[in-house]
Amino acid sequence: MNIIETQIDTSTDEFKKNVEAMETLVTNLKEELRVAGYERSQRSKDRLAQQGKLPVRKKLELLLDRNTPFLEIAPLAAKGMYDGKIHGAGLVSGIGVVKGREVLVTASDPTIKGGAAYPMTNKKVLRCQTIVMENRLPGVCMLDSAGGYLPLQSEIFPDIDDGGRVFYNQAMMSKMGIPQIVAVMGLCTAGGAYVPAMSDDVVHVKGTGAIFLGGPPLVMAATGEEVTADELGGADVHCRESGVSDYFAEDDTHAISILRDIVGNLPTNEKAMYPVQEPKPPLYDPKEMYGIVNTNLRIPYDIRELIARMVDGSEFLEFKELYGPSIVCGWAHIHGYPVGIVANNGVLFSDSSLKATQFIQLCDKRKIPLVFLQNISGFMIGKEYERGGITKNGHKMVTAVSCSTVPKFTVIVGASFGAGNYAMCGRAYSPRFLWMWPHAEIGVMGGEQASDVLVRLQQDKKEKAGEPPMTEEEIEQLKQPIIDTLKREANAYYSTANLWDDGILDPADTRDVLGLAISAAMNAPLRDDTFGYGTFRM
Repeated sequence: MNIIETQIDTSTDEFKKNVEAMETLVTNLKEELRVAGYERSQRSKDRLAQQGKLPVRKKLELLLDRNTPFLEIAPLAAKGMYDGKIHGAGLVSGIGVVKGREVLVTASDPTIKGGAAYPMTNKKVLRCQTIVMENRLPGVCMLDSAGGYLPLQSEIFPDIDDGGRVFYNQAMMSKMGIPQIVAVMGLCTAGGAYVPAMSDDVVHVKGTGAIFLGGPPLVMAATGEEVTADELGGADVHCRESGVSDYFAEDDTHAISILRDIVGNLPTNEKAMYPVQEPKPPLYDPKEMYGIVNTNLRIPYDIRELIARMVDGSEFLEFKELYGPSIVCGWAHIHGYPVGIVANNGVLFSDSSLKATQFIQLCDKRKIPLVFLQNISGFMIGKEYERGGITKNGHKMVTAVSCSTVPKFTVIVGASFGAGNYAMCGRAYSPRFLWMWPHAEIGVMGGEQASDVLVRLQQDKKEKAGEPPMTEEEIEQLKQPIIDTLKREANAYYSTANLWDDGILDPADTRDVLGLAISAAMNAPLRDDTFGYGTFRM
């Protein structure tokens, strides 16, 4: 393959200013992750210790194989929502290695509202279940939840993407033969009782773990019976009498040891056959990406410079280099895995859309996973472009992305606006994973463009009504609130809080994160039996 020869001069003032701006964003990101991961009230920590329970991060440390990576999923989910303290939506989740086997781990954090499930907690659980099903990963759950947060029950209970879907998915995962292993380390109340009941293996901790459809207060209210949580649904009840639980654990540490043994006893899973090569680092330091990207999304750069700092040996076989130059397509390796890369180098025109469509089909036929690097303001618009077929050619690219069945991975490295988000495999197009960089933005369009459109519509309305046009002051009063709102809602932190992505990345970590994600995806077949495409409008 050809080596990408960098054209970047790292000594320029512009490069240094870009580095400084990105370093500030990365520092802020690391602080947000620290707060979400570890900042808890002393009262909640003391209560956990008094109960003889381990902190959630300590549980993970004991569960996962030593010196192996942990790819955390949505660590900043629910950021800024509710009372601002439902860190990670009350749940720690991610892909790790247990007894040499990649698994998807979810763990309740009982220091956050007793592990109560909020609407975003359900959304995060459903996201994790999707990852499990798409990538055929065993699911390991360390459960300690007080149940649904009742003041928000209408947002938790009834709909297709609410709590009931969790148990539907559990039934489907069982049908698919995906192992589900649960440790009951605290209360599993009401709907939460079905999580262990519908799992393959249930480890139950003595004294602290309890499973029941209705807790002691509800039992008293409904039947007048006075009973403790342990008498109602403790480890002795469910291991000796009901048979709900399978393994009796003396404490959290013992339960985690049993979890590891269960995973180690699972049948061997043959990963997808894949022509991997010996990994080698890029020729250029990935941290140089800090200086290549300007945090002002309007300032362009050559996307090949980012590719050169992500792929093995900075080697890249570019497809149709001279055609449709506003998109860059080509083959490379990431940590030894072959990938097809589709990366924006400007807005999408008809030729770039057709080029990407052909490339996506080739990768799909050859069972090569796709990596999308999004920095896109949308498709080109205007009279000339509509006559040239931009709508139907854009549709071809969207269809190719939709119908391709190889694993897809998306990183939003800049803008992600309008239909460009769709064509470049946004969340709605089921990439296996999607991440954002700290400065990235996502929305229907940018704030300035949206405000200009609304001003134009208002001016047209006034003209039709025979009224005088708006003054500059009136225009500013209309525009600024729109700009402010869209800027806030386009922000990477707003996206990640709402689980539109799987997390915000330090750009320098992108290569390693992609490598971990591709490895996890290899637990499932590279392509399913639905290979094929719908109608391409000619």
